[in-house]
Amino acid sequence: MSLPSTLPLSLITGERMTREEFLRRWEDLPGLKHAELIEGVVHVPSPVSADHGHFDDLMSGWLAHYRWVTPGCQGGHNTTWLMSGSAPQPDVFLSTSSRIEGKFHAGAPELAIEICVTSTEVDFGPKLALYQLAGVQEYITVETLGKRIIWRELKDGSYKPIQSGFDGVLRSRAFPGLWLNVAAFWADDKSALLATLKSGMETPEYREFAARLQSKTAP
Repeated sequence: MSLPSTLPLSLITGERMTREEFLRRWEDLPGLKHAELIEGVVHVPSPVSADHGHFDDLMSGWLAHYRWVTPGCQGGHNTTWLMSGSAPQPDVFLSTSSRIEGKFHAGAPELAIEICVTSTEVDFGPKLALYQLAGVQEYITVETLGKRIIWRELKDGSYKPIQSGFDGVLRSRAFPGLWLNVAAFWADDKSALLATLKSGMETPEYREFAARLQSKTAP
């Protein structure tokens, strides 16, 4: 049996290429699920650990509850974005203004979340710089080993950390009512996590935000 004249080219961590070349090679590798191009450099992460999967699921579920009842919100996880010449894959995202180019999201979500287990160097380095440059309004990193969550907001072109309230709750500026009970998150207390979120979504700020989005999506 003869071999094809051209074989698919691999994606190698640290290799430099354009986004067009990156996406072309990826199409030739149907078995590859996770790879990112950040500022021209290919990043192929390690196999996903149990810790990463657990906290990804927890964060996705918390965000999904907000998205399901908030009109005009789009979300997902491990989805490729065409962003400022790069192609990152946020672990979780939330957006009200994304557009689709071909089969990918394009632009920048208002909120991106990364679960940091083996990817901390990338998430705190080139990926943070990319999200900042692209205009991702809020960026959350969840460090599983040190049990630390940093929620950043974009101010004057650079990220500043959002401080939790006296109650230990982190509150989004871009998405009113999106409240995160940090202690409940680390304790895997889903009831408390959702109770705090529900409290946020009962505020006048959230109702005004939801009504504004509803008016934009109404036919």
